[in-house]
Amino acid sequence: MGIEFEHVSKQYPDGTMAVEDFSLTVPTGRTTVLVGSSGCGKTTLLRMVNRMVAPTDGRVLIDDEDIAGQDAVKLRRRIGYVMQNSGLLPHRRVVDNIATVPRLNGVAKREAQAKALELMDLVGLDRAMAHRWPAQLSGGQQQRVGVARALASDPNILLMDEPFGAVDPLVRAELQAWMRKIQQDLHKTVLFVTHDIAEAIALGDQIVLLQKGGQVAQSGTPAELVANPANDFVASFLGLDRGELDLHLQEGPHGTLVVDSLGRPAGRLAPSGASVPGSGGRG
Repeated sequence: MGIEFEHVSKQYPDGTMAVEDFSLTVPTGRTTVLVGSSGCGKTTLLRMVNRMVAPTDGRVLIDDEDIAGQDAVKLRRRIGYVMQNSGLLPHRRVVDNIATVPRLNGVAKREAQAKALELMDLVGLDRAMAHRWPAQLSGGQQQRVGVARALASDPNILLMDEPFGAVDPLVRAELQAWMRKIQQDLHKTVLFVTHDIAEAIALGDQIVLLQKGGQVAQSGTPAELVANPANDFVASFLGLDRGELDLHLQEGPHGTLVVDSLGRPAGRLAPSGASVPGSGGRG
């Protein structure tokens, strides 16, 4: 299920132009990351897909159909949506939070809860947590519940608005690795918003780097952006002008390390012949 932005613009009543003449194809079954600084229009674009924001001009299409003519409630129930602070309902236990959309769609409570337990397995949550309240979970656990809830109606499209931005760096890295694994298994059409270029590189099959007003500075695979930045703005956002992505090999008493431009360890050199997880998954 593909998403198409056709010359969309969004101007707010106060005259602010959040997005101007933006066009993009979001490939089916891939992760497209909208990345940029605050105020560049990335969340506005994301929310156009489920009609939480209506474009002033242009069209958003899903499977070649203009969503402006679709019932907004029905549209949202068939699109998964994950926000930064999980958005869990505090008065519902974990299992019932996950089962929310299937229940709204008429699925019987027992069936919806059984599916919720299966999704807890998928997102790496112990079923013993099913009857906990959201306040009893850590931030990372809450985000996993949020993703499970978004997947509960088996949507083809998953919208993710800075979902890992409120957790600490270690948990964030763990959630990113887990998200890559889930996407390899499920092949959803994911539109992911972040301000963190490292996260965009880690997760994106396609990265769209935005400037103010939703202007595309460059789009392409992570490798294309890093190897061939389109201009100084892209190079600066990537940190290439500061050497932040310059890596080198350094021999040490414990083997060969990969170090950054300041000599700080960035990883280790894998043994010859070792497989790279997901090495066939990007294009």
